[in-house]
Amino acid sequence: MAKPAVSGKLKAQPRLTVEVARLFPLQGEWTEADYLALPETNYIVELSEGELIMPPPPSVAHQTISARLFSTLYSFVRDRDLGTVLCAPTGVRLWPGKIREPDILFVAREHADRIKEDMIYGAPDLVVEILSSGTEETDHREKSNEYEQAGVSEYWIIDPEASNITVYALTEGAQARGRV
Repeated sequence: MAKPAVSGKLKAQPRLTVEVARLFPLQGEWTEADYLALPETNYIVELSEGELIMPPPPSVAHQTISARLFSTLYSFVRDRDLGTVLCAPTGVRLWPGKIREPDILFVAREHADRIKEDMIYGAPDLVVEILSSGTEETDHREKSNEYEQAGVSEYWIIDPEASNITVYALTEGAQARGRV
């Protein structure tokens, strides 16, 4: 097959997605500044070990559980003036270069200074993750360790398929990583 004739003035144009991808760092080379420069979206995007992580979109069951739990926690906390309850996508900077976006989080009134306009800086008092297809390993191992290192007092993992909640709680004397 003959090549199409191309004028010397025309140049092959790469696809738009390739051009856009060139504007961003390679996986493993993302910095916190790169992460913070991302445009606002309705998608959950996390930063971990120099990689940008986009978990799969939540299912309807996931969102139903999230909405019900958020509503219950929000009402309980508001009625008692205990602090702030937020839901994804709200960034939580556990330490430099480690930003997660839990499904639901609670920050006690005495830790309100951790809440800034762009995200939470430091450990929330409670973090809730609802398992989605493909997030089990990350939620049970990586995030559990990270939340413990950051000093999150309680971490709940809700498994919709098994209809159970796993609760991790810091024991007295546990030390946070301390790098906020």
